Amino acid sequence: MDLSTNYLGLPLAHPLMAGASPLVDDLALVQRCLDAGASAIVMHSLFEEQIRGEALARTHYGEAHANSHAEALTYLPELDEFRLGPDEYLERIRRLRAMSSVPVIASLNGTTEGSWLRYARSMEEAGASALELNLYELETDPRESGAAVEARALQIVQSVRAVVSIPIAVKLSPFYTALAHFARALEDAGANGLVLFNRFYQPDLDIDALEVARTLKLSDRSELLLRLRWLAILSPQLRGSLAVSGGVHEAADAIKAIMTGAHGVQMVSALLRHGPEHLGRVLSDLRDWLEQHEYDSLEQMRGSMNLKRCPDPRGYERANYVHILQSWRFELD
Repeated sequence: MDLSTNYLGLPLAHPLMAGASPLVDDLALVQRCLDAGASAIVMHSLFEEQIRGEALARTHYGEAHANSHAEALTYLPELDEFRLGPDEYLERIRRLRAMSSVPVIASLNGTTEGSWLRYARSMEEAGASALELNLYELETDPRESGAAVEARALQIVQSVRAVVSIPIAVKLSPFYTALAHFARALEDAGANGLVLFNRFYQPDLDIDALEVARTLKLSDRSELLLRLRWLAILSPQLRGSLAVSGGVHEAADAIKAIMTGAHGVQMVSALLRHGPEHLGRVLSDLRDWLEQHEYDSLEQMRGSMNLKRCPDPRGYERANYVHILQSWRFELD
């Protein structure tokens, strides 16, 4: 059974990879992912706030009122809460490349062009096989248009593409007015692939303490549905690779993602919940399912349920909407 795939131009033994998570902060956990058969390791993002915070720390630590100049910084974690600072992050890339032959995909989340370019180059020099640009940005200014937000993102991709030779994936949120158009524009700007989707962690409120309550909730399988929809829409229309991130917990989830066009499947919450060895179980179940259904290769299955064969994708989406709304039935006692 041939499970091989190609993601961002990188040949992978199969599509199941360890997605961006705190697992990379512990080399023993990374080794367990590799032992379970992970085809690639995706690192969590290095945030520009870490880079700026470290620079500020070098200047202000030791002064009596080091934090009095920037209240905004108190909304971010303290520097010692980040397991890997900028220098440690680059060293971790080197360590991961040294301990494994699978691709190591670094991730960067910046807000200014200078930080994107500087650290993109540094990550490539440290040995990253590819770079994931994490475009996590929540726009709250009513004066900024969607076109301006997209233009800034495209400029970032173009600028990074100009300074690195390794493949670039863009990790997106689903909240764009015309996602298919924006996805094509990202490819034209130099992206080799897209990751669908970034998860927005929603804060709650503590109404007694009058504080924001921040809790991390792992994904569940219901989150896969939005990703399947857009994989099916985008896969026949884009040239580059597509990866799914969010909602893949079992082999059936990975199969659905591949059928709708995914080249790569990033697993995170399932590994955090069940341990890195869970990836190996999903891989085994994936292989068994393909054999039982008489597939010769994973590539034979990929994209088999996207919208390529649908003559009217817009009508298909509208029909699904109407049918689902009409499917509910009350059951009265």
